[in-house]
Amino acid sequence: MTQDYFGFSLVRSVPNNGTVAVNNPADISVIVIYFVVVLAVGVWAMVSTNRATVGGFFLAGRSMVWWPIGASLFASNIGSGHFVGIAGTAAAGGLAIGGFEWNALVVVIILGWLFVPIYIKAGVVTMPEYLRKRFGGQRIRIYLSVLSLFLYVFTKISADMFSGAIFINQALGLNIYLAVILLLSITALYTVTGGLAAVIYTDTLQTIIMVVGSFILMGYAFNEVGGYENFQTRYMEAIPTLTGVNISESCYTPRPDSFHIFRDAVTGDLPWPGLVFGLTVQATWYWCTDQVIVQRCLSAKNLSHVKAGCILCGYLKLLPMFLMVFPGMISRILYPDEVACVEPEECLRYCGASVGCTNIAYPKLVVDLMPNGLRGLMLSVMMASLMSSLTSIFNSASTLFTMDIYTKIRSSSSEKELMIAGRVFILVLIGVSIAWIPVVQSAQSGQLFDYIQSITSYLTPPIAATFMLAIFCKRVNEPGVFYGLTIGLAIGLTRMISEFAYGTGSCVTPTNCPEIICGVHYLYFSIILFCISCLLIVSISLMTKPIDDKHLHRLCWQLRNSTEERVDLELDNWKEDQEPTYVDMDDKRGLSPISICYSVTHIQILFLTFTTTHCFLIPVFVCLCRAHRGARLL
Repeated sequence: MTQDYFGFSLVRSVPNNGTVAVNNPADISVIVIYFVVVLAVGVWAMVSTNRATVGGFFLAGRSMVWWPIGASLFASNIGSGHFVGIAGTAAAGGLAIGGFEWNALVVVIILGWLFVPIYIKAGVVTMPEYLRKRFGGQRIRIYLSVLSLFLYVFTKISADMFSGAIFINQALGLNIYLAVILLLSITALYTVTGGLAAVIYTDTLQTIIMVVGSFILMGYAFNEVGGYENFQTRYMEAIPTLTGVNISESCYTPRPDSFHIFRDAVTGDLPWPGLVFGLTVQATWYWCTDQVIVQRCLSAKNLSHVKAGCILCGYLKLLPMFLMVFPGMISRILYPDEVACVEPEECLRYCGASVGCTNIAYPKLVVDLMPNGLRGLMLSVMMASLMSSLTSIFNSASTLFTMDIYTKIRSSSSEKELMIAGRVFILVLIGVSIAWIPVVQSAQSGQLFDYIQSITSYLTPPIAATFMLAIFCKRVNEPGVFYGLTIGLAIGLTRMISEFAYGTGSCVTPTNCPEIICGVHYLYFSIILFCISCLLIVSISLMTKPIDDKHLHRLCWQLRNSTEERVDLELDNWKEDQEPTYVDMDDKRGLSPISICYSVTHIQILFLTFTTTHCFLIPVFVCLCRAHRGARLL
């Protein structure tokens, strides 16, 4: 293990054995073709859409149809952090991490049917803008904008760049910083020039690449372990050779409940009440109030396309269980000494992190298992997921900065100046992200996905409470929301800072954090913080003056169909040259009978698909594996 100095911090360099997995014409050709096609799609989107206005650049001219919206929602959500983080957690703990993905099936429908109609009727571009219209004043809008940008840098961008760097280092043997800077440069090229339209169309292409490439890898992985039945048996026997003398057996033996999604409420690593309720709080923040996700829905030509796009995204969210969770568990079967290492010295030798090497589960599977050509395709998949996630974040972050912060600094800005400010901010964000790479690399905390979800649990429940009450409770007002957000943030930061100060520890070296602070699972903490935030917001609102209905028309659920003119609490700092005209396929008096049938039918289909996945798809896997094994015996 070596120590290298990069400007301002000492970081650990991941050991490299000197071999380059992608060094053959087939792999290189696939990667080159991929980049050419992606850039071609980006250029086509640039020249075929209007990017001269804020609506054209940030909302793709409000002309998107359902299938690129659904694909972009999925691609924006699934980054390289998912491939590395979910597969790594699955290698360590089993199937339960797939519940994080399946939870989105319900929440994404809530987004399309309950939240987006309010955002569209309010005529907003960003989520902080909605809160400004709903409550007035500037402090809530600026608070949310700044907190969102911090969350982008410290969770989304850092996690994706870190996981992408792990994969690139494993596959290419390149310097991590050089590879990430190159990817960021290409990503920024069409984000800065093309706007949201280029991002959505390239996301659509990359979704296809991710799904096809991941299915191919899953097929190779199941073939390698001999089918689903052997997969279950061999996973429970996947124990590293070197286990140490003073290390507890539970640290290197697979969990007895590895093939259970709903686990014990007290002893489970992902307790079922937290998975059902705590995760829903985080999912509501991410899917229903986060700028990256909602911005794709606001680019739709009408509400019917929003709903259809959400349904498509819901179906796609069924796939990560098969594309990431199962391969991550198979990687532990095939490489138990590396992926499931428990001795700190051995882990340092394999991946440069003493707390464990489960994060290399998916990259190692790709590099060692895939043949030439297909390995290049999978590298393209990882780069696609990294780039699609980063482009979405860069575009949405520049939107937040331009519309919610820059317009406060220069209230008389022209559209041209706003365009320049948004593009320059993307470049600044890239610089900050590159500077954060050494910090992320030196803070490798065993379970990347748990790191992301825990930070989300500490910071986002007050935001989820704010948006839910803003839409569904007409009585809440600005003082209640502001103090609820502030106190909720203080509680969340107290838990987060304490946990990081004491260290999260590992099974071999547990943390000495007091039980009263770190003893509550982060998913349970999310529920508690959400309830406290709701109680504070409602209580303070009831003790202060309510907002008159004349300021709330089409801003909350009770007044969503109001035709009266709304008197804004505060005038906009900026107005688009042309007001948006949405063609809402739903009747203003309520959903038409055809629309109701359309909506209910698709919700039922999605629910039935979700509930029958374990009952149907997995048995199909078993039958196919048995048939394959029988054919091999013949």
